[in-house]
Amino acid sequence: MTTVEIPYSIAAVLPTLTVMDITNDLSHELRDSGRTKGIAYITSGPGPSLIRINERESGFFEDLEGLLERLVPLADGDRERMVQMLLGPRTEQVPFAKGAFCLGTYQRVLQFSFGGHRGRDWTLTLLG
Repeated sequence: MTTVEIPYSIAAVLPTLTVMDITNDLSHELRDSGRTKGIAYITSGPGPSLIRINERESGFFEDLEGLLERLVPLADGDRERMVQMLLGPRTEQVPFAKGAFCLGTYQRVLQFSFGGHRGRDWTLTLLG
């Protein structure tokens, strides 16, 4: 698991946000399963977290910061809960073929966790 560096400006307004790149862990688990073709359901655990597929680059976090500033006021006491809702469902579906995920060249599987929650907090369900 690799922690993704979050720009200071986002960390300042969402200090409990942690982003983990879990792509390599998922790839190892897929390889160890012996399955070669199908669809993977990646679901965040019971804690306040969610899974997203995105490029892992600083521009994404800058864009996310701008979006959140426009949609959720910084002074709102329920900002974290509202951000979780805006970021969407807790599960992503990713096809796989030849024993590897069908992701774009720079795409990664990111786990967004709130409340300082870290560690393996996801499940991988493979169909196919």
